[in-house]
Amino acid sequence: MDVYALVTDEPLDVTPIEEFVQDSANGAVVTFSGVIRNNDDGRAVSGLDYEAHPEAQRFLEECCQIVAAESGLRVAAAHRTGELTVGDIALVASVAAPHRAEAFTACARLVDLLKLTVPLWKRQHLSEGVAEWVGL
Repeated sequence: MDVYALVTDEPLDVTPIEEFVQDSANGAVVTFSGVIRNNDDGRAVSGLDYEAHPEAQRFLEECCQIVAAESGLRVAAAHRTGELTVGDIALVASVAAPHRAEAFTACARLVDLLKLTVPLWKRQHLSEGVAEWVGL
């Protein structure tokens, strides 16, 4: 099944990702945008750095293919790397389906799967000047 998967250091645009999954048979498009927030566990965060394994895009594509095969739906995901600030979009995952319930389920499955399997690493910068790796 044809999927859209992208790892890039460029800002993410939701529109082409949603356009990829949508077609006239679908009445629901569910899109998740992971946005850099200004806090983590009560600590102020000023930004994040994402680093990717050289084959991260292949892993992301495999996640999209798995969810597409399981659901029979069109699936797309993109993840940004590099230095991101509060308010930037780090992740976009989108799924289209005839009805909302299956689109929500598939999109949640996609996000959970890629967070578990795509080799991306996150370092957060705290306002007090400390940087720490998250999830290692």
